[in-house]
Parts: sequence; C-alpha cells; structure tokens
Amino acid sequence: MVRKVFGNQAISRRDWLKWTAGSAVAVPLFGQGHFEVEPLPAGVYVAPSERSAFKRVTLEMSLKPFRSTDGRALRAVARHVFQQWAPLLQRVDACAVMLWTADGSEILDYRGNLNDEIEWARYIGSANPEKEPPQRDPSEISIHERARLYMADPPKVTYAILKEIIQTLKGVGRSMTGKPVTVGATFDPGPEFARSPFKYQRHTEILAGVDREWVDCTATLNGDTRAYAGFPNGISQGTPFGTFFGRQAQHFLTDLGFDYIWFSNGFGFSATAWSVKGPLFDGNAFHTEQAAAISAKVVEFWKAFRKECPSFRVECRGSNLSTGADLSASASPIREIYDGGFNMVAPPNSPWAAIDGDFGLEISGYLSHIAHLPKGDVFPFRFYTHDPWWMNSPWFDRYAHEPHDIYLPLALARLDGEGKVTPPSFLEFLTIDNSYGELPDQCPNEVTPHILLAMDHYSDEPGLVTWIYPFQEFHESVFGASPRPSEPFFSDWFMRNAVNAGMPVNTVVSTGNFLASRRSRPDLYGSTILLTPVPAAGSPLEAALFEDLQHGCSVFLCGSVARASKKLLDLLNLKLAPPLTGELQMRSSLETDAIQHGALPSRMLHRDVLSDGGIDTVLLNPSAQDAEACATVSRGSDERVFALTRAVGRGRLAWVRGSLSSFITDAYLPQADDPKQLFHAELLMRPMLAKFGYEVKVARPTVETRAPLLLTARSNNGYFFSGYNPSTAVALRLKFPHGAPLLVGYETWLENGHSTYHMPRAWHRECRCFVEQSGEGEVSCQERISEEVGIRRRLVLTGLAGATVHFYPEVRPAGPAVRMETGHSQGTNFDSEKRVAYEAVDSGRRLVARNVTGELLISW
Repeated sequence: MVRKVFGNQAISRRDWLKWTAGSAVAVPLFGQGHFEVEPLPAGVYVAPSERSAFKRVTLEMSLKPFRSTDGRALRAVARHVFQQWAPLLQRVDACAVMLWTADGSEILDYRGNLNDEIEWARYIGSANPEKEPPQRDPSEISIHERARLYMADPPKVTYAILKEIIQTLKGVGRSMTGKPVTVGATFDPGPEFARSPFKYQRHTEILAGVDREWVDCTATLNGDTRAYAGFPNGISQGTPFGTFFGRQAQHFLTDLGFDYIWFSNGFGFSATAWSVKGPLFDGNAFHTEQAAAISAKVVEFWKAFRKECPSFRVECRGSNLSTGADLSASASPIREIYDGGFNMVAPPNSPWAAIDGDFGLEISGYLSHIAHLPKGDVFPFRFYTHDPWWMNSPWFDRYAHEPHDIYLPLALARLDGEGKVTPPSFLEFLTIDNSYGELPDQCPNEVTPHILLAMDHYSDEPGLVTWIYPFQEFHESVFGASPRPSEPFFSDWFMRNAVNAGMPVNTVVSTGNFLASRRSRPDLYGSTILLTPVPAAGSPLEAALFEDLQHGCSVFLCGSVARASKKLLDLLNLKLAPPLTGELQMRSSLETDAIQHGALPSRMLHRDVLSDGGIDTVLLNPSAQDAEACATVSRGSDERVFALTRAVGRGRLAWVRGSLSSFITDAYLPQADDPKQLFHAELLMRPMLAKFGYEVKVARPTVETRAPLLLTARSNNGYFFSGYNPSTAVALRLKFPHGAPLLVGYETWLENGHSTYHMPRAWHRECRCFVEQSGEGEVSCQERISEEVGIRRRLVLTGLAGATVHFYPEVRPAGPAVRMETGHSQGTNFDSEKRVAYEAVDSGRRLVARNVTGELLISW
C-alpha cells in the first residue's frame, strides 16, 4: 500500500505513520527501499503547495562543520544537514552540496596524491591579507587584517578525507531523500578564504585588479618545476592559465568524485567584476580600442579550459554588476560565454545587496544577466543565509529575519522566445554553516516557508512593467563597428537607480525573445508596460513597437534619442537641438514624492560622459495638443524637453531622457548625488507610470529618506506585491487603472481613489480586488473561513460605499462559479437574496460588481 505524498513521490504508509508520529531518528525522512517514483495520472491537479518548487537545491557549506574526520562523525554531520533542510528538500527534484573547501588552490596545487594535506578554509577573516598589520594588541586587529582559526586545533584534511566527505554526503543524502545528490567544487580568484602560496607567492604573475589580488583568467604562467597532477614535469613558461587550470580541474574533480565546479567572484568573466571602472572606462572617458582583444582573451580562456576539462558542468557567480556595466567597463563577452557551448549555467542574483542595501543593482543586474540565457534556459536564485568566513549570518543580522531578499528576486519574471515565464531552476544557499561551522536549525526553519510561498506565487505572465533588454544590441554597442559603450553603461546604471527609487520593474525579455514571442502570442504584452531604451532607427524592435502602439499597448522609452529614427522623433513630437550638460534647472508637472520636512531640489547635474551624451531635445510642434511635455531642464533661456507622453493609436507612448545622478570615485559603485542639493533624475520614472494609469505615490519624511522598492508580479490571475522599505516611516499610496488595490489581510484608508499603506520592512501580499469609490473611508480585505462544502476560499471586503469592485478570480484549479453576496462577515451558506450580480470582462479574468455598499463576500 503506497500513499502519495508530493505530486511525483510516494512512500510506504507504515513509514509515513512512523515519521509523522515523531520517529524521525529511527526512520529516515524517505527511507531507501521505500521511495518510489510514480507520476500522477493525467488530469490530476497538484495544488501549488505540492508542486516541485525547484529542479535542484544547492546547500553550500565549508568544511568547518566536520570538526572530526572519522567516518561516524562525517555521517552525523551529513544526517544533520539533510534532516534540517528536509521540508525544503520535499519540494525539489534533486539536491547538491557545494563545498567551499579552500579558495580553489587545492585544485591548483593538486599533485594526484590523495594523502597530501590540503590548506583548507579553517579561518575567520582574510587568509591572505595585503600586508601585515602593525604590532599592537591582538584584540585591536580586525579580521580584515589578520585571520583567526575558527576553532582550536582544527582537524587535518587530506585529499583522501575530502573524498570521503564527498562520498558520505552523496550516500547519506540519497538514503535520506531518495533523490539524486551531487557535489560541487569551488574556485575563487581572490585572497579571502584560505592561504594560497600558489597565488600569492609562487605565481603572482596571474594576479590583476586594482590591488593585484585577483586571478586573471586570461593570464599566462611562469615556468615552475614542481609536479602537478596534470603537469608531472612542471609548468612550461607561458602556459595559459586556462590550460593549466582546466587540466588540474579534470584530474581533481575526477579523482575526488565531484560532479561540477563553481567559478566564484566574477572569475571567467572579467578581472574587474567588482567595479564600475575597468579597462574600457577610467571614470572620465571610455576607451574601446582594446575591447575586442580583451573579449577574445576571455573567450580563449573558456576554450582552453574546456579543451582540458570537457564535460564537468561550470556554474558561476558572475559579476556583482549588470550586463551593460560589465560590457562597457570591462569588455566582458557575456554573449560569447553564454552561446559558446561551454556547458555553463548563468549567474544568480548578487549577494551584495545584503551588505550595502543596493537592491536596485541586485534586481536590475539579475534581470540583465538572465534576459538571454545559455542553451537550456537554466538559471539559479541564491540566498545569503550565513557567511562561513566573515563573522556574519545575513539572515539573522544583515536581514534581521526579514525576507525581502527572498520575495523581491522571486517576484521577477523572465520570458523566453515563446513568451513563457522561465522560473529559476536552482535554489542556492550561501551558506548553510556559519563562521564557526555551526548549523543552526533556526535558519532553515525560518527561511524555508518564505521561499516556498514565494515560489507558490511565482509569476506566470508579465508583471506591471516589462523591460525589453537589448542584450545583443548592447554587445554591438561595445564590440560593433560603431561602438558607443556609453549607451549600455548609462542605461543599466540609470535602471539601477530607478529601481532603487521604486520603479516596479519585475519582468525582463530580451529583444530577440520579445520579437519571437509577440509573433506567436500577439496578446501577451497587452496588460504590461513595455520599457526599453530608445530603439535604433529602422530596427525590428522599432517596427514592432510602432505596431504594438497602434494595437493598444503601453510603451515607455528612456535614454538618448541620438540614434532614433525621424519617424520616432516625429511620433514623440521632438527634434534635436544643441545639447545641454552640467548644472540645470529641472521643472516637472509630474507628481513626485511628497516630502514632509523639506522639498526636493530643483537643480540637477547632468554629466554627459556618464549619461550617454547631453540633453538635446525640444518640441517639434509646441502647439500640439496631444503631446504633453512632463519635464524640462534649462539653463537661462535654453530649455530642453526631458520627459513627455502622448497617445498613439489605441496605445500610449512615454519617454524620459534620464540622467545618471551619480559620480565616479575609487569606490566600487557610482556614488549618488547629495539629494538635499541636487535632483535625482530617476525620481521621474515611477511618477511617469501615472500616464499609463498606475499611480505609485510615496510620502517620505525627508529627501534623504530612501524610497521603498516595490515589485508587482502576476500569478494565477492575481497581483502579488512584494516590497522592501529601507525606512518604515514612509507611506505608500496606490491607484491602478481599475481602482485602488486592496491587499489581502490589510486595512487601508481610501482617499481620492488611492489606497494608503504603511508597510513593514519586508512584505509580500496578494491582491485580487480593486475598488473605485468617490468617498473617503477605511476599507479592508480579509480572508475568511469556508464553512461550506465546495467552497475553497472566501474574501470579505468591508467599508464599501457605492463602490465598483473589480475582482480577479483564480484560474487554477477549476471550480464552481464565483459567488458575490452582501452582509456576510463570516462564512455561511449562500443566501440568494443577498446575491450581488457581476459582469465578467476580459474573457472572465475580471469580474465587476457595481454600486456595492457595506460588506461584500466573494466565494469560490
């Protein structure tokens, strides 16, 4: 007798009863021998909470939890790992453990002798400091200056012991989960994790970067007479690092039983993966002369590596920045790496936002890296739970138990060439152990429910704003015949600032996938705002946007119009004029953020180098009634149009020139202008959405108070709002085309057609009801119990006064028709006398009830 547990899994009834009775020690979670794979019969619906959430979860860990290396101790640690993550492992197809053994020098130094000792990452702090700290009290020396051992007398680890750890993780993992378990190795190009005589004593010629601390994948090695597994007679002078590393990796991965390798911290993409500056951009000007040569060297590394290590999959961190930033400053050949057939996986979201709070960079960078994908359309989502090296555990301290860095990245949607949403295939945790090698159960217990809920609500169609990302075009802007690296540089850094200012960009599609998907699914983009840099004159994208506007789509362009066609300029009612740059006066009719103490400045500093040129647009026909100039900039009597909108066909077109309101220093990232002194141009992006019917207004105490991040995803015909409030002192006022959004579980004050919310630091809420009513008052939307056979869910709305209610019903699973009735605050059987009639519009995806007063109970 077999009882179904999760859509495609089964377990014996006896063991299930033992497990649920609490016999977890005696009975494995999924005992080997009892586990069966049994597909569901055709037509059987699997509730979202039972579906597989990911193809694989990766539990990253150091060797620190293995405080003893005898077999029994190794098995105990492995059992603890798989047991504490059991609720999550139930919802995935496979599991991987990625081992941060050292810094990758265990691969470089490998001689093929399993009895050799490994210099492993047993430290807290920098294992290879740039210089010795001055003599002073040890308690005054930071972990950035000198590393400490994580425990007294840490165990000796040999390659043989590492191999046993790998075998133990696979065996115990398969036994406890009944699922495939793989193990990955790691290579980091930097100085942080373990002492590396190879990198910092014997072969410093491979180092690059500002401080010459990072391994450059394009480097060549000096001669070396030492014996290595792949080079028993030593290294010949001038051996490409890709050749040496690939051959060493092939021996190491094969001999020890690894299944794949992870390239960390930008390795394989560029030597300057952490910085806004690079070989093409010095902070003052762009230099593209060496772009092709730099790109070719990086691609040659991949070819050399793959020649020596042909089959082990490569997974990678990528850079902390975005595709446009990596291209324009570092000539990183992302397209050639993705499309080169190198059996690699695209990078995940960067963990930097946990450290610096720059979630705009995390979101925009992530979207830019997944718009176009390697063959197979696989990409990961990574979450920063612990740090095994630097004495912090982000879930507990940096995030303070708040799940915003779960709900924000998992509110995104990437569209493929058929217009289908591509969810993340892999879930990765950096890491499951902390700096002391502890594995606290509290972390998976708290994190797992948020991740599974986010995946149950994962997008299945485009969200509020869809970014048409010019992946191919940006590569041509750097490597093409007429390079213009300032375009991808400005576009991506401006988008980072816009998202940080609350621009709700959650969906991305590459230009190629957009053009393909709109042919096969013409209505796909009818309910989203299409956001893209100004397309090149005569391009297929330009033609497609012209057509979509005629059919009723919303198109939002940003950036310079220097390469726009005359047809587009005419459509925008613009013509070119001599450019303005430097300090300018900003005037705008848009409703920007309400500042309670102070006011937004009217001066703006436009830097033409950072912003893809000067501001060079004036109205073609100033008397045109259907074109609204929403913002202008001026110096004296010279005025230029900065933002405008007009109706085109059955659609609406908007444009914002944009300006990078940041300056470049020796810091890794652009630094924001002082918000008390200078207007930030990105603040116009969110207010411009009002021209499309979406009003997302913010009231902030001061100009320095950071705006909230807000993403709006669509799933199962509902709206799912995910937000992060850097300051919980802000207020959010919302109005959409069909009224004020009513978030499930919240009360709101309805005023001037807007719902008002004071949200916590991190939040994630469903919305299916929008209300239009003229009067003010408190309105709420609450979940209610069913108490009726055949009814699965109920929502009750209170405080309505002559309201029009727009309800977006679930489309899965199929069920009885939606019922609406008045006067019920508790679930009861249907009363036909209280029935409220509604109209089904948009093919039944929106139900409209009119003139409703008091309570409205919606049941389905």
